[in-house]
Amino acid sequence: MPDFEERELVERAKEDPDAFGALYDRYFPQIYRFAYSRVRDQSLAEDVTSEVFFKALRNIKRYTYSGHPFSSWLYQITLNAVADHYRGQHGEVELEEGASLPSGAPSVDDEVVRRDRSRRVWSAID
Repeated sequence: MPDFEERELVERAKEDPDAFGALYDRYFPQIYRFAYSRVRDQSLAEDVTSEVFFKALRNIKRYTYSGHPFSSWLYQITLNAVADHYRGQHGEVELEEGASLPSGAPSVDDEVVRRDRSRRVWSAID
């Protein structure tokens, strides 16, 4: 699609959902492939791609042409969505079904009691 046609379609999409649908149809395959190349999981790539187009639709009125193709904006939204996903995963570890803490490890309740007791001792010392 020539640059001027793309800009015209983007401007129409700001007011007309059908025009946004045309942008979706045009860019979905490449945004999905890009998302998949980052997350390496089909289901997650589909989720990220859906989120990208939802955010693009919600924010299309803020988009302004800056000399770069519209797809550049979509790629940036994709990178942000992938980063948000991994940021949300930070600290989460999946355990296999049936997996548990090593035997001999204190229970959560025991650890809370131990820390509370330790805090009270240090408060009394101060």
